[in-house]
Amino acid sequence: MNEDLSRPSEDDVSSFDLVSEKEDRRSHIADLVETIKETADKLAVDGSTRGDLKILSRTLRELRYAFKVFSPYRRKRKVTVFGSARTQPDEPAYIQAVHLGRAMAGAGWLVVTGAASGIMEAGHRGAGREASMGLNIMLPFEQSANPVIAGDPKLVHMKYFFTRKLMFVKECDAVVCLPGGFGTLDEAMEVITSLQTGKRDMIPVVLLDAPGGQYWQALLDYVTNHLLRARMISPEDLNLFKLTDNYEIARDEILQFFRVYHSMRYVKQDLVIRLQGPLHPLLLDALNRDFLDLVSDGGFQQRDALPLERDEAEIAHLPRLVFRFNRRNLGRLRLLIDALNRGSVE
Repeated sequence: MNEDLSRPSEDDVSSFDLVSEKEDRRSHIADLVETIKETADKLAVDGSTRGDLKILSRTLRELRYAFKVFSPYRRKRKVTVFGSARTQPDEPAYIQAVHLGRAMAGAGWLVVTGAASGIMEAGHRGAGREASMGLNIMLPFEQSANPVIAGDPKLVHMKYFFTRKLMFVKECDAVVCLPGGFGTLDEAMEVITSLQTGKRDMIPVVLLDAPGGQYWQALLDYVTNHLLRARMISPEDLNLFKLTDNYEIARDEILQFFRVYHSMRYVKQDLVIRLQGPLHPLLLDALNRDFLDLVSDGGFQQRDALPLERDEAEIAHLPRLVFRFNRRNLGRLRLLIDALNRGSVE
């Protein structure tokens, strides 16, 4: 069923009707489950091979279980930490990851890693078992769960990298990448690409090196000298991540991101940014002056929750910044969020 037809229009909804919303949600979930069943039935008609069906079956089962594990923690902020499984406990990058995990757990966050050794173990060791979650990949080497998270109900074992990466990015509110191999580079670039293309709601991404390290600086030099110079990316894309060799700066970058900004959601053609508190009228004027290039029509408006956001009643009280986003300049959108958190466009 088309979602726009199954839900009342904005003009038809004047208040948050929780009873109606629960019924509507159950109906919509039932429609989605029926669509999944219909798609599965079509596989037999399509003549899908046994190998194809095994991939789809395993994928669905992995994601269903992962969703079940993460579901109780959906309202708790989580940071995903990437890095090498081969980093030893006496190496500076390992120690840096321990400090980061401890700092984020101290701020009330959960730390999500690949649950193996090296940087992943270090992040969990700093956070402690209670504040740790894991998405372990099943490989013939390197990837047994570390002792901090092993046996914990917040640990998920997955066969496929693509389902694991989906969960890493879908369930987190921030990403920190420490030095690592091909996998770490792949994960870091995929997150940044998802932000650059608008496939993921905006989150802070920090490339964290060991103190004095040059791992991420070398990558940034390559990006600047080749990708940017050849105009394969835009200058504004460099705003999508922050590079540092200080775990405290990484922690502050993440926490500052949510100082005023709460979350974002598209409602029809409007981008709705939920705020921790109302904006000063002068700041709203400044946004309409300095960030109007982000708006495809109209300007920035401060509003209450929109009627079509009624399915998230727990944040209905938050004020909103609403505008018709052009959906292109994601690096500039990150700068807009920074301005909201600073309370100034300067």
